[in-house]
Amino acid sequence: MLGEASVLDLVPLDASTALRLQPDELGGGFTTSPPLLLSNGAHSFPPEKGAPFGGLMAALCVDAARQGLEISSPLRTLTVQFMAGARFDRVDFTPERLRGGRSTVFAGVRAEQQGKPILASLATFGASGHGPSVRPLEGEAPPPLPSAETAMDNPIAPWFTRTVEYRFIGPHGLMGGHDQARVRVWMRVRGGGPLDELKLAFLLDAVFPYFFTVAGPTFSTSVDLRYDLFAELTPATSPEGWAYFDFATADCSDGWAVEDGKAFAPDGQPLAVARQLRKVLAKPR
Repeated sequence: MLGEASVLDLVPLDASTALRLQPDELGGGFTTSPPLLLSNGAHSFPPEKGAPFGGLMAALCVDAARQGLEISSPLRTLTVQFMAGARFDRVDFTPERLRGGRSTVFAGVRAEQQGKPILASLATFGASGHGPSVRPLEGEAPPPLPSAETAMDNPIAPWFTRTVEYRFIGPHGLMGGHDQARVRVWMRVRGGGPLDELKLAFLLDAVFPYFFTVAGPTFSTSVDLRYDLFAELTPATSPEGWAYFDFATADCSDGWAVEDGKAFAPDGQPLAVARQLRKVLAKPR
């Protein structure tokens, strides 16, 4: 494990700054170099042994589409396919407008590293309109926000967890032995500021695989990630950046896991649902 001085050297002043891309003045598109602290590797090992975690890359895809295509409508869906783990070096993002009108824009984003593709993303942006309101999730009021922060000091906790403030509800052990593959938690990105769509994309993937609570830690990697957002996020949605998340494993078998999540604002407003496909690293039959 790295010494405490080395750990402090890795902490950015504001984790949310890592969710923004910089224009590539020479080649077009956008670029970034993911910080080591946002590694998905266990912090008992050097962070470069892992890769930039999926929630970061998802947020960067949204930012690439927003900046490059000058889209103002709310984000409705985001799908990311992870073809290869990125390294902690320059990553180039290229957005493309696939089709768009006054109410809906379809966008694609590609990310490459040293000329090789690492992910492909599709996003749908859509303006709000008039229509029926049927919102079953409104009945699932989140539990009260705990007063004390939960320490993520387990040696297998990913490095990126240091950039998030966690307040878990109920069991959340990474070592297994619990009855349900479920994680309930309040989270916000360290650094302050209201919740926005980039922070929400970041947080929807900011916990360990949920089946760990039953089966214990197992090497796995994200293959496909999808978010569906219900409404536009404004500074009034969550001024202090908090959101409540309820994650559960839908299935984990045959070397693959499908995991679902729901996100709520502090006032109980449903914000988004997520689904993630993970490959549990085992030898194929």
